[in-house]
Amino acid sequence: MGFLFKSKQEKEIEKKMLVKRTINTMNKQINKLEDQKQVFIDAAKRAKEKALDAQYKLALSGYKMTVQQQRRAQEMLLNFEITAQMKDVTMMTSDFLRGMSDISKEMTKLADAKEFAKIQAQFEAAMTAVETQTDQMDNFMEMSQETFYNAGKDKKGAEMTDSEFAKFIEEQASLDSLSSESIDKEMEELRKKIDSASE
Repeated sequence: MGFLFKSKQEKEIEKKMLVKRTINTMNKQINKLEDQKQVFIDAAKRAKEKALDAQYKLALSGYKMTVQQQRRAQEMLLNFEITAQMKDVTMMTSDFLRGMSDISKEMTKLADAKEFAKIQAQFEAAMTAVETQTDQMDNFMEMSQETFYNAGKDKKGAEMTDSEFAKFIEEQASLDSLSSESIDKEMEELRKKIDSASE
């Protein structure tokens, strides 16, 4: 029956593997949403070319919704990664405190009151450092949230407007058209070379 009980180390390894799998899954979802954005862009271009206003507006709505979902997924990923790091720091702090406790107990047996007061002062200083680190981590999380929020805005601080999206789609369609013309020209030149070689 002993094999049914996992050691502390085995449980910790499983937890780390779960964290890694979760991060990979969230990254895949973010990449999938990036691909979905391109699908809506392509749909909007086709609708624009065929003057299908209803389908164009639908593609625009889908694009905006996907951008919002991707932003939320990025925020969730960042929060998850930070929380996982905070857990590691907490474990390290816990081990540190246990070690300090053991050392303090041993030194209490050997040192006089003056030496014990010195150890106590060092211990309190260490605890203050841990609290400071936690405060810095909280500030970092708040700044990260603001960074992700601003990432979805343009240089003026505003989200992409309908007119800006329309201009973007027209530019994409124009690039596609130029690319298509270039391919047609190359194919025509290739056909001429083949015809001249067969004569």
